[in-house]
Amino acid sequence: RLNDTHLVTCFIALGANLGDARAQVLQAARDVAVLGTTSQLSKLYASAPWQAAGPDYVNAVIRLDTHLNAPELLVQLQAIEQQAGRVRSYTNAPRTLDLDVLLYGSARIASPLLTVPHPRMWERAFVVLPLRDVAPELNLIEQLKAVVTQPITVLN
Repeated sequence: RLNDTHLVTCFIALGANLGDARAQVLQAARDVAVLGTTSQLSKLYASAPWQAAGPDYVNAVIRLDTHLNAPELLVQLQAIEQQAGRVRSYTNAPRTLDLDVLLYGSARIASPLLTVPHPRMWERAFVVLPLRDVAPELNLIEQLKAVVTQPITVLN
């Protein structure tokens, strides 16, 4: 269902570590962008898997202004993951694509399908650094200090 009243600014994390991860993230960014009226993609980052094994991840965050409500946005993001060949074999498994709603306006959502703000976003350098790229107004000084020891590399 469309949110007829106004646009909502949301932030979505993109990550991949199987196949051509960089290409997967860039294609996902294009696919996500069509779900809104405007979008901005962060730099791309490389980092080791978080609490898991497998190849390094390519990560980014996209800022999206959308008319979609949060549950519909989630459905669309999951469809994009499926198109990319996402298989949910086990928690933190390597993946062709992972899309997570980090923030949806100022909403606080706690449902069986969606929790916003994302419950672990502030623990992860691969979220905090790209989020800073597209949302400097969030003033993430404390969050950046909390993840400063996590190895991460800018790819572009």
